[in-house]
Amino acid sequence: MKRVLVLLLASIAALSAHARDVYVAAAADLTFCLKDLNAAFQKANPDVKVIVATGSSGKFFSQIQNSAPFDVFMSADIDYPRKLADAGLAVRESLFQYAVGQIAVWVINPQFDVAKGLAVLSDPRISKIAIANPSHAPYGRAAQAAMEKAKVWESVRPKLVMGENISQAAQFVQTGNASAGIIALSILKAPSVEGIGRYWLIPRDQYPAIEQGAVLTIKGKDNADARNYMAFLKTPDARRIFDRYGFLLPSK
Repeated sequence: MKRVLVLLLASIAALSAHARDVYVAAAADLTFCLKDLNAAFQKANPDVKVIVATGSSGKFFSQIQNSAPFDVFMSADIDYPRKLADAGLAVRESLFQYAVGQIAVWVINPQFDVAKGLAVLSDPRISKIAIANPSHAPYGRAAQAAMEKAKVWESVRPKLVMGENISQAAQFVQTGNASAGIIALSILKAPSVEGIGRYWLIPRDQYPAIEQGAVLTIKGKDNADARNYMAFLKTPDARRIFDRYGFLLPSK
């Protein structure tokens, strides 16, 4: 009987050790990058399970305001986590900028000369252009700003198809539902996408900086593994992964 009790307690302890979860809400531009980040984190923390949901930063912001059970929020716009901290819904001292994002014009059909930059979007053969929805996706707002700066926004506006997030916008191009798109460089650097079609990197002075920030939510405040995850995002190992996906270092 004593042996059975010891085995039972050992089983419960093992289950508890493997029940350490970190729930992360992440901007869609991180979809591929996070696979590598989490693999590196979990290699060093094998008893921790990182559970990720990706989507538009604006929608996650609203969900966290309404008590969505996330421990960590990695936003494509640092203003969202900053506002959560202002509202007492995130730990202010945990807030940090982890990257600056970049955008590119992406086409798959070789008949479109992407070297023309944003001017290629005015090609009459391009019937649909995919971007993330600017109303809640930071990469969509950056795309709109770049097109306005290039003075093509009004002329190409009827061609636009809006993805719920930047990942969906990329899918529209990849599946042929759009002839071109303005996509996060981090997605175009993903192994499953890199080498498909051609892209033109939009100069950074053509749109406001995409300053991306992470924060520990109030729910994650007492989760030691969530705190460790946030600390990991600042390590050289994590930085090398961010670099690999085209994320720039935040300016000092």
